[in-house]
Amino acid sequence: MPVFSWRPANRASAEDVESVFAAGPASKCRCQAMKVPGWIWRDTTQEQREAALLEQTACGTSGPTSGLVGYVDGEPAGWVAMEPRANYPRLWSRKQPWMRMDPELEGVWAVTCFLVGKTWRRTGLSYELAAATVEYGQQQGALVLEGYPIEPAPGKSAIWEEASVGLLQVFLEAGYEVVASPTLRRRVVRRHLGGPS
Repeated sequence: MPVFSWRPANRASAEDVESVFAAGPASKCRCQAMKVPGWIWRDTTQEQREAALLEQTACGTSGPTSGLVGYVDGEPAGWVAMEPRANYPRLWSRKQPWMRMDPELEGVWAVTCFLVGKTWRRTGLSYELAAATVEYGQQQGALVLEGYPIEPAPGKSAIWEEASVGLLQVFLEAGYEVVASPTLRRRVVRRHLGGPS
């Protein structure tokens, strides 16, 4: 059985982060879709997105950081982006009301993106990363974790690029609960935490 582990990205190496992104569908976006103030493809270059990701992960520092790196048998294999919700300006600038629910709610961290390298898909790494968001959120004193996953139609599956926001079942297994269903397939989920562990 594979051995899973994870660490905050600031405690991983820049090489580990790069190897995960280079092997996945988010290699162009670099988790900037909710971070850049303008339109990601029109207003930023690939080099700018790559530089922004490395700055946000703060590898080799005391942080803060922008996500977690997942490992399978010691090899960097996956990523999940999570930060205080206020760090995602485009969550608040879009027209969809489900992206700015309960703006007065304090201590909310957003879990916005999952990435699993092709070699490691169907190993359960996404589930391990979702569970890691709960542990890390507790360590950081988050009060609420919030995600925006897709629930495929019955009998259907999501393509990997579409699943980058996470699949509903992955969040449910980590103890998140559905708080809104704004479209046929989009869900808003939350996990309430008790503060620092």
